[in-house]
This record gives sequence, structure tokens and C-alpha cells, in this order.
Amino acid sequence: MKDKTGHDKFEQQRRQKLSAIRELGVDPYGGKYDGAECTDDIRRRFKDGDETQQAGCAGRIVLLRNIGKLIFMTIRDWSGTIQVGLSKKLLGEQWALAELLELGDIIGAAGQLGSTKTGEITIWADSVTVLSKCLCQPPEKFHGLSDIDLRYRQRYVDLWANPEVMELFKKRSAIISTIREFLKERGFLEVETPMMQQIAGGAAAKPFTTHHNSLDMDLFLRIAPELFLKKLLVGGMEKVFEINRNFRNEGLSRWHNPEFTMLELYQAYADYNVMMDLTEEIIFVLVEKYCTGRQVRFGDMTVDYTRPWRRAEYAELLKEHAGCDIGDVKCIRTKARELGLDEATMDDVVVINEVFEHAVESNLVKPTFVIDYPAALCPLTKRKPVPDSERGKDALQFAERFELYIAGVELANAYTELNDPAVQEENFRIQLRGQEESMAKMDADFITALKYGMPPAGGLGIGIDRLIMVLTGAVSIRDVVLFPLLRNVNRDS
Repeated sequence: MKDKTGHDKFEQQRRQKLSAIRELGVDPYGGKYDGAECTDDIRRRFKDGDETQQAGCAGRIVLLRNIGKLIFMTIRDWSGTIQVGLSKKLLGEQWALAELLELGDIIGAAGQLGSTKTGEITIWADSVTVLSKCLCQPPEKFHGLSDIDLRYRQRYVDLWANPEVMELFKKRSAIISTIREFLKERGFLEVETPMMQQIAGGAAAKPFTTHHNSLDMDLFLRIAPELFLKKLLVGGMEKVFEINRNFRNEGLSRWHNPEFTMLELYQAYADYNVMMDLTEEIIFVLVEKYCTGRQVRFGDMTVDYTRPWRRAEYAELLKEHAGCDIGDVKCIRTKARELGLDEATMDDVVVINEVFEHAVESNLVKPTFVIDYPAALCPLTKRKPVPDSERGKDALQFAERFELYIAGVELANAYTELNDPAVQEENFRIQLRGQEESMAKMDADFITALKYGMPPAGGLGIGIDRLIMVLTGAVSIRDVVLFPLLRNVNRDS
């Protein structure tokens, strides 16, 4: 129930405390607070029996017990928690303020560092400062915010109500920092490419559209940075990477968020084999640093990251798990119908890939590099050389591409990059057939760049959000994105 001001009964009660704090001449929304130390650091430096120790902390009250002339509260900052003891004797005139404090308030406290009879490290505060009054009722009993949907919508509560969530996002930040350090140590240069692009290129996906008023120009939020990064190869930047957002106007699922973080990198004079080695090394370094052992739980699966990782041809895996030779289209279409796929209007290569997605991918739990995809699926990829014995035959062509699967989902995609401008232009024309008129635009500038000469190169993309998922055991992408996109819900009632 809310009153005519729109406040519920809990907020009404807290506003009364707010007024009482102001009546004491105290600003309930504080200011700069000097002398605060991370609670984790305070705990580490504590020496039992040393009565000369002093400490100051600042954070949110997550537990409070008032036992008359003594108040015990647990303060949480982003490094952990510490107990603060408030006594009427030590605080003197500030005792009246102490009695107005509630769960969720942000305070600063300073005093002698000691412990209780039970051995709990405690700051026996002789001063307390209100830094921000909490007007909303914290999660019930402070056992954490348990409503999954509410946790995503109110991440600002989730982070301090559920310490494991804070730790996950700190780990995410550390993992990305480690990736950056890894690449820079190997000579890669970090760059930034446009988020708004005139042509949505670099991947087959539906973009978000926008309009630039001053230029009166329609633009797309990028679906991939690929073409711009390759232009940098043309310009002589031989090792480049970018960790940034991509935007795809597609569905939501446990594995998909419409804006997501991608690592994309390119290395001149390399190929997809070099990219495979690099991918395996990056992820293995992360497993060694951030996981407890090489056997990592993910949902009901255990992923074994022991090296070397399997490298298997697309056609080999199709035979292994779907029971069809890649050239036997009749068998593949029969399998598609068994899987409940409406294959009648699909091109042969599309049917092949649909069967692969439905029959093969879920079986790839251990890290597996799927190599040598049908070339028709890879318009930006260099083709594998055709053996002399196959020349002139109507055989399926393959491309020097791999995808890395872990826990049944794609985490990385890599190519030996196509650098022949004539072949690239023809592939673009084929790819654009059947697209919406607004989308069917050739990236002529990229073709021009290739005409100047792009060195042979390997390119790699790794989905950072998915990578964080498998390394931390988070089973939904929403768990590893601070503010995931959610459907509108009316919560005013």
C-alpha cells in the first residue's frame, strides 16, 4: 500500500527517521569521508591483543542488533564486511544519532580496532557519520535479494545484498584485464572502431537502426567491428584487438543479450591455426588463474580444460553425431525431418548447418575446435585449397574457419581471412541476395581497402559474456551482464 505521496509504509517510517536525523542537525546525505579503509584490509592487518590499533570504514549496514546501550552492526563495502560496535559511553552525544540508524543506511565509523569475547574483529567506534540514508526497505531478513527478475532490474541492490554477485563482477573485470595484458604482452595494439556505421557489415545479423540528425543520415549500431579492424591491417597495423560492444536486434535467451561484449583481434601473416593456438592459450591461462582446477562445473556438466583440446573437422563431427556424410544431402534432409526441421525450402548448405546445430553442438562439452566449415557459410573466409583429385568436380568447398565450442555452446569464431578483393566482392554480392533493400548495401570502401592489399591474416572473435559464464558457472548471460535488457514490467501496483 502507498499513501497519497506514493510512499509505502516502510518508506514512510524511514522518512520519519530521516526527519529525526535532520532535527539533530545532521546532514543525512553526508559528504567527503576521510580515513575509510577497505574492510578486507582492516581484517588482514588486525593483531589480536594490540590495543593501539585504530580503524575507519565506510559502507552499508547489512546487519543491526540493538541490545540497549550497545548496538552491533555489520558494515559491507565492496571488499567484504566488518563488525562495528556502538556504545552509548563511547559515542556520548552521537548516541541519539546511532539509535536512528537502520538496515541499508550508508555510514562511516572510526575508532579502536579490537575484538569481542567471541573473537569477532570489531571497530569500537567513537564517531559515526551518516553518509546516505536508505529510504527503501532492504531485502527481507537480509538473506539476499532472491527474486531473479528483481535482481536483474535492481542490480544496484543485488550487488550489496548478494556478496557473491559483487565477487562475480569483480572477477569479470579481472578476467578482461588479464586478456588485455595477455594480448599486449604478445605485441597486440588495442584500438577502437566506430559503434555507428553506415553499413551493417562483418556478420550476418539484424542490426539496430538510428538516425544522425545533423548529417540527415541513417546509421546502424555495429553488429561487428570486423571490417574496420581489417582496414587497419591494410594500413599497416599488424596486430590489433578491440574489446567492446556489439549490437544485434535478435532474440533474448540464456545465451543471448542484444548488446554484448566481444573480443575481436587480427594478426597479419597468420592463419586460423595460429588463431586456434592463441585461443587455447588465452582461455587456458584464464582457467589456471580464475578456476579451482581444470575440471570446471557448469550447470549439470563438468568441463575438462586439460590440454590439448580436440580439433575436429565439421564433416567429421556431422558424421559422428548425425550419422550423415556431408556430401549425402538426401541423408541430411532425412535427418533434418527427424529433428523436426522444416527443410523443404532451405538451400542444401543451410540444411547441413541446421542439422549440425541441432544434432552436434550440444555434444561438444569439452573444449572442441570445429574446423573447416562449408565455404558457403563463410563469405569473409579464405577457402581451403582443393586437392588436384577434386578439381573440376562438383564437390563441396570448405573454408579455413573454426568455431570453439565449450559446454555445448559457441564461444569463439575465427578465420584465415579472405584478402582477394575480387573473390570478396563476389561473395558480398551472393550474401546480399534476398536481403531487405535497406540492408543490401555493398561495402565498397572495404573492397577498395582490399585492392590496396591486405596482408594474409588470421582473425578471431571471442564472446566475453559467454566466456565469463563458463568460467564462473553462471548459467544465464543475464548473470554476467550488469544491466541486461529486460521486458517492460509494471511494478507500480
